Amino acid sequence: MPRRLLQRYMPHPDTLRRQRSLRFMDGLIGNPALWVLSRCSVANAFSVGLFSAMLPIPLQMAVAACGAWLTRCNLPLAVSLVWVTNPLTMPLIFYANYRLGAWLMDVPVRDAPKRLSTHWVAERLGDILPALALGSAVTAVALALAANLSVRLLWRWHVSRSWKARHRRRRRVDCDDGL
Repeated sequence: MPRRLLQRYMPHPDTLRRQRSLRFMDGLIGNPALWVLSRCSVANAFSVGLFSAMLPIPLQMAVAACGAWLTRCNLPLAVSLVWVTNPLTMPLIFYANYRLGAWLMDVPVRDAPKRLSTHWVAERLGDILPALALGSAVTAVALALAANLSVRLLWRWHVSRSWKARHRRRRRVDCDDGL
């Protein structure tokens, strides 16, 4: 993974510490181990962030921050990846998780109404919740593992490609100097 690209978009810890709303997290934000951009910290951040994003719970960002602290992975990346499930994508993702859970539990799937509302969800929460929880847990684990493996392989491929390019440049310079 291009470390410079990730660093370009990451906020600086001092900028976050100066915000009043985040002062209670000063110890967490100020921990330099949670801002490292290495293959392991980025891969684990993808796992933590996407795992937290698939959970149908409030405060997903807090769960991702705690997960980043526990696994010592990149904090801003883990917290920002929670936004995969934003207000636009959340209904689709959680409905797909519900359908997966219903399929795994071998229970009939309740079709979504033409107009999804909180009232409809509240009425059927007892029927929906077990399948949604199971589907979300399975999706979260599968996505976390796939993301971790993909990031590690992509990072390794990028480093290997950079080494080969550097080796070709050095050989070309050595050949030019020999002539």
